[in-house]
Amino acid sequence: MEVTAYSFLSGAVVFGFFVGSLLFVRAWRRTHDQLFVAFALAFGLLGVGQALLALANIPTEERGSIFVLRLAAFGLILLAVLRKNRQPSS
Repeated sequence: MEVTAYSFLSGAVVFGFFVGSLLFVRAWRRTHDQLFVAFALAFGLLGVGQALLALANIPTEERGSIFVLRLAAFGLILLAVLRKNRQPSS
């Protein structure tokens, strides 16, 4: 496998997504706010999707199924924010 700048940067992006996910888990452990759980799961999904794109060498025309993971991640964030805004403030 040839290591290119794309491979290196994709690995950095995956690492960033997983670090972000762990930071949201840490915030959830302190506050027990479900919004942080949703963000942690979403960042985990984004990291998995990026890792699959980097490691699988899938042709551009066939990457649509992997982008479903991104759609799920952003949908999860949207639902979590909407749910948080509908709750009465305590």
